[in-house]
Amino acid sequence: MKIICIGRNYANHIAELNNERPDEPVIFMKTDTSVLPKKTPFTIPAFTNDVHHEIEILVKICKVGKYIDTKFAHKYYDEIGLGIDFTARDLQQKLKEKGLPWEKAKAFDGSAIIGDFYPKNDFNSVENINFELKNNGQIVQKGNTSQMLWNIDEIISHISQYFTLKKGDIIFTGTPEGVAKVNPNDVLEGFIEDKLVLRLHIK
Repeated sequence: MKIICIGRNYANHIAELNNERPDEPVIFMKTDTSVLPKKTPFTIPAFTNDVHHEIEILVKICKVGKYIDTKFAHKYYDEIGLGIDFTARDLQQKLKEKGLPWEKAKAFDGSAIIGDFYPKNDFNSVENINFELKNNGQIVQKGNTSQMLWNIDEIISHISQYFTLKKGDIIFTGTPEGVAKVNPNDVLEGFIEDKLVLRLHIK
């Protein structure tokens, strides 16, 4: 299983971090050990003092594909989920300043939270899915897939030009604005269309 992530896919998130708007999807990867086992709390690593939550719609690939045309991309996934891409923002900033890869800040152990998946057909349109993250009961991030700079089918097509997609691969499609630091004893809850799909304690 590969975990493929898309960065800078929501304009307001790009603005809040003062990043440059890209001309094409920004791709980075997470390792298999970045997946936090279910019902396990997230422990803030010792190497960072500034871990940020990033709530994202997830897509699970259902068959092998390479060089996928956008108009056929819908055939390569049949489940939609929700996840959190934890980012060591202080470490990421240092790496970016030196022009170095982000993996240490993005792909560390336990940095990928994967909630429940639901059949794609449960949604009227994958281009109009509401989702949000609450921290200690307060909404901190809220988005809709219609706000993506590149929609799911475009993302799948783009990724497949570089990497063969295989059954079970998971794509993190980008985060909306509102990313912020997590602290010990925080409780994060993720929702798709008002349905609770993940709950996580921070240690």
